[in-house]
This record gives sequence, C-alpha cells and structure tokens, in this order.
Amino acid sequence: MRIGSALCPQPWFGPVRHPWMPKSGMNQMNSCSPVSNRLLLLILVTLLGSSGCTAFLAPRDPFPVTPPEPPLESTVPRELDKVTLPRYVIEPPDILLIEGVKLVPKSPHEVETFDVLLVRVAGAFPDQPIDDAYSVDADGSLNFGPTYGRVQVVDLTIEEAEDSIRKHLAQLLSSVEVSVSLVSSAGAQQITGQHLVGPDGRVNLGTYGAVYVAGMTIEQARAAIEEQLKLKLEGPEVFVDILAYNSKVYYVVTAGGGLGDNVVRAPITGNETVLDAVATIGGISQQSSTKMWIARPAPNGTGCEQILPIQWNDITKGASTATNYQIMPGDRLFIAADRLVTFDSVVAKVLRPFERTFGFISLATSTANRIARFGLANTF
Repeated sequence: MRIGSALCPQPWFGPVRHPWMPKSGMNQMNSCSPVSNRLLLLILVTLLGSSGCTAFLAPRDPFPVTPPEPPLESTVPRELDKVTLPRYVIEPPDILLIEGVKLVPKSPHEVETFDVLLVRVAGAFPDQPIDDAYSVDADGSLNFGPTYGRVQVVDLTIEEAEDSIRKHLAQLLSSVEVSVSLVSSAGAQQITGQHLVGPDGRVNLGTYGAVYVAGMTIEQARAAIEEQLKLKLEGPEVFVDILAYNSKVYYVVTAGGGLGDNVVRAPITGNETVLDAVATIGGISQQSSTKMWIARPAPNGTGCEQILPIQWNDITKGASTATNYQIMPGDRLFIAADRLVTFDSVVAKVLRPFERTFGFISLATSTANRIARFGLANTF
C-alpha cells in the first residue's frame, strides 16, 4: 500500500464535483502526490518534536486570579478571645463587705456599753493581777472579779474612767496606779459586716449615718465611707469589697412556642460564654430549636444595638469558637422555639375554644335526647 493512499483516504461520501469543475480536475484533486505526502509528514514531525514530552503533561498556567481580601477581624469577644470587663461600678442591690481597720472615736470619747477597755493596774494582788481587756457590760460596769468587784464607767471619758477605777481599788489596795485605754468601740460593730446597697444607692452605717455609693468604684466607695466616719471617728480606715455582684446580670430567654417565654436571670462574672449561659438553664429543651442569637443593648441609648447570630451545632459538634461569644452585662440570649412545636401550639390554641363549644353542645344535645326519650327521672 502506498503512503499516499494511507494519508489521503477517500471521503465516505464519495467525490463531489461542482458544476463548474471538469472531471479531469476532480481526478487530480482526489489523488495525492508523493511530494505533498512527504511535506505533510514533515510538518507533523516538526510540530511533535517542538512540543516535547511536557506538552501533554505540564498543566496550563492558570489565569491570573486576584487573591480575596482577608476577612475583617471581628471585635466581638468570644471564647478564645475574651476581654476584661471595665471597673465594676456599685449599684443596687449589691452587697458590700465593710471591715473597720482603724476606728478610733474622737476625743473625748465617752465610754459606751459593749466598749472594750484595756485596764492595767500596778499594785494589785500578785495572784490576782488586773492586766487585760474588759468589755463594758450591759449595766455599764467593768467586772474585775469577785475580789475587786464592779466599777461603773459608762458615759465617762477615759480619764474619768481611770479615776473611778483608782478610787474603787484604793479601798482594797494600799498603793495603786491605773491605766485605761480604748481597744474597740461598740460603734465599730455597726460598721463591720455585710451592707446591702439600698434602692436609694446608700449603705447604712448605723449610728454613723448612711453613705451614697451607687455609681462608684470600690476605691471611691471606701473614700466616701471614710469621709462619713470622720464626723465621729479620728482618722478612720476601712476595708471595702463587694460580697455579692447582684447588679450586673444577663438574661436567657427561651421561646415557648406560642405558650409564653421563659426568662432566667443570671449574675455576670466576666467569664461566661454562650455555652455557659445555656448550661445555666440545663441545656436546650425539647420545645426549643438550635436557632439562637444574642441581643446586646446599645450603650447609653445610642441606638446601636447588636444582634449576634449563633451557630449552635458548630459550637457543640465542631468545637468552633467563632460564635461562642462572651456574655456581657445586660445581654439577652434568645433561644427560638421549634417550628413544629410552635405550629402545634398555635393550632391547639385556635381549635381549643371550638372543641369546648362543640363538647358543650354535644353534651346538651345528648342530655336533651335522654330526657325526651326516658324522661327526667330516668336521666340522672
């Protein structure tokens, strides 16, 4: 077989002759000369050789694609990117713990009931010394035991109390020297302890008055309390701390599917996330869905409330922290109800009045039929 016949096969539809073409020209067109065959073969070999083996294996260069811009970093705090809350501001109904560090009444101090006095007596009996702190009893006296008896000191100054004790002991001792000093005042018992911040923003200090502390930090509240105590005490010093953080809270609102919403109020500690908030209510109920979001109030009424959608399945099943937001004071975590539960509740609410009406009508009709058939006496 000739090469020309292999390279130039006849078309399957046979030769085609145009009306203007002679038969001799058509015969020349259908035949392939050896020169043309060699030329065609040379062109094919040249193309294959220039392409090389990588022409079929190397991938094409992709079109230049502009890389997408990185997403903007969110400033919303979340599980692995929490923030520290600002300085705590005291508000009702917080509970403060106040302890007196230095509570010395202004001079001259008059001894009161339940004051504690340090009494030291030189010249007392060796086997019965007087060198201890004594509390003023309810009757206003100091009890030195059966040997020395009692001495009235209430409403006396410290110097007057010394003279009174010296005169009393001089009846038993030949030479006596007395020293009296105030250890603690009974008024300090009204300061030290737990103090509730009232609705008016004040804490009650007993006989020392009340102090307004709402809107203050701990340091500011301590300074305000010490300033109030200066009216009756000499250079007072107190320790103030917050015992119960009752004023900073968040809310978990669970939709009831048309049967009302359930609201849980929980105190804020500064470390809660969405997962912690759901854990406080024992998890998602059967009537709730996994659709939830955080409604964050706008600060100072600026009108910039935030709605933060939450991907619950990503948080629980995928350990994703993207939407496990940090809970802030005043946040409302809203958990939507399941649609089927809502639909069933709405249908039940709509149909229940009609069911009761039809039940009353059916009961009345049945009773009337029994009366008509069997008489009133045989009906009941």
